[in-house]
Amino acid sequence: MSLITRLPIAGTFLVLILSLFPGNLLLSERVVDDTTLGLERQYMPVIAQNAPVGAPTRTLPLPLGTGAPPPGNGQYAIIAWNDLGMHCMDADFEDFALLPPYNTLMAQVVRRGDEPKIVTDVQVEYRILANTTSAQKVNFWDYAQKLFNLNAPLPPDIGLKGFGLQGRMRAEEDHFIAEGIPVTEFRDDYPRTPYPYQIAEVVARSPDGDILASTQTVVPVSSEMHCESCHQDNGVANPDIATGKVKQNILLLHDREEETQLFEQRPVLCASCHASHALGTSGRPGVDNLSRVMHGTHREISAGPDGNVCYRCHPGPQTRCLRGAMAQAGHTCQDCHGTLADMARPGRRPWIDEPRCSQCHASEYSENPGRLYRFSKGHKGIYCQACHGSQHAIYPSREYNDNIQSFLLQGKAGTIRDCLVCHTNPPDADEGPHRGDDHDSDDGDD
Repeated sequence: MSLITRLPIAGTFLVLILSLFPGNLLLSERVVDDTTLGLERQYMPVIAQNAPVGAPTRTLPLPLGTGAPPPGNGQYAIIAWNDLGMHCMDADFEDFALLPPYNTLMAQVVRRGDEPKIVTDVQVEYRILANTTSAQKVNFWDYAQKLFNLNAPLPPDIGLKGFGLQGRMRAEEDHFIAEGIPVTEFRDDYPRTPYPYQIAEVVARSPDGDILASTQTVVPVSSEMHCESCHQDNGVANPDIATGKVKQNILLLHDREEETQLFEQRPVLCASCHASHALGTSGRPGVDNLSRVMHGTHREISAGPDGNVCYRCHPGPQTRCLRGAMAQAGHTCQDCHGTLADMARPGRRPWIDEPRCSQCHASEYSENPGRLYRFSKGHKGIYCQACHGSQHAIYPSREYNDNIQSFLLQGKAGTIRDCLVCHTNPPDADEGPHRGDDHDSDDGDD
């Protein structure tokens, strides 16, 4: 059965064509011109994936150009997430590279029941919505072979780990993963307009190809790094250097101060000399790691007009990558990470010595011993990020796209806490995550 409804939206009309499936209320393709944005925006009625027929629904905007995910069979649930909350990348690779286009998606598939079970005997596919190419938007592939010492040129739109903008995720012991997805912040239809909160659609299929469950999740990426604030021609950091290109100014300054010859070796990968845990490089003996050098060299810079010193280099006053529940509660980057000088302290292990939830929260909400938040699990092996969101974007987020998965799974933004996402019947009141009962992770780390 179907229902057609006309609603006035932003000076035009929205046509909702609803199809009623058992336990799901979904929307077919429909587009409306949102004059407040000047862009096409789609709408869908949001209802929890496994809610009973007749459950209340809300009409909410979808991320631009995405459409509704395909319906599953109600017997499975899938939750997907980005591993970092924001992936930074260079906008240009002709001179040097800090970070390549490299986004990582993870997912867990749950067979629903009174006692839900994580499964990996299915296939999981992903695709970046409204974004089918990166090679036409950034020059990374022109320089990737030299930058990363590859044996052969990197095929267009394929990342350093062999994954593209769509494909099949690799099954691991208890999850699925696609590493190094080379997504940029530009959609196909607006290739010059940054859209840092991209969306991936992730679909679980049976071995025969039947759709079991689906979701949409944010794939954040930004190249908003404001080196030009100090390193523009004759800038405050290089008052007598003016090449016409910010990155070339930086290389010449580096050559002068460190007695290197990087300008003649372009393009260069910063992590080839400065160890980077993020890129898996060991650097050169006697040379400080990349994180310590970057934070230490810039420890005296002042905050920008927005008052956030971190956004001078990290994305950024426009992207505002710190956007989750803690940011909305008034916390800053420094509350968890400390000052620039703290980040550059001797002995700090970048990407390993990171803030822990227990710095503010009770011990039952802490990460697993010896594991970072993004690797920690609880509640029968579900990753913390699956229900709480990625670091810097802990649910609920200020950005609508971060919340789309929560809307799809439980009909509202915030931590995925509706038991019926995975359970077919409500569990006992004394059961659940962070309670230390037999429903928690098998190793007792919750």
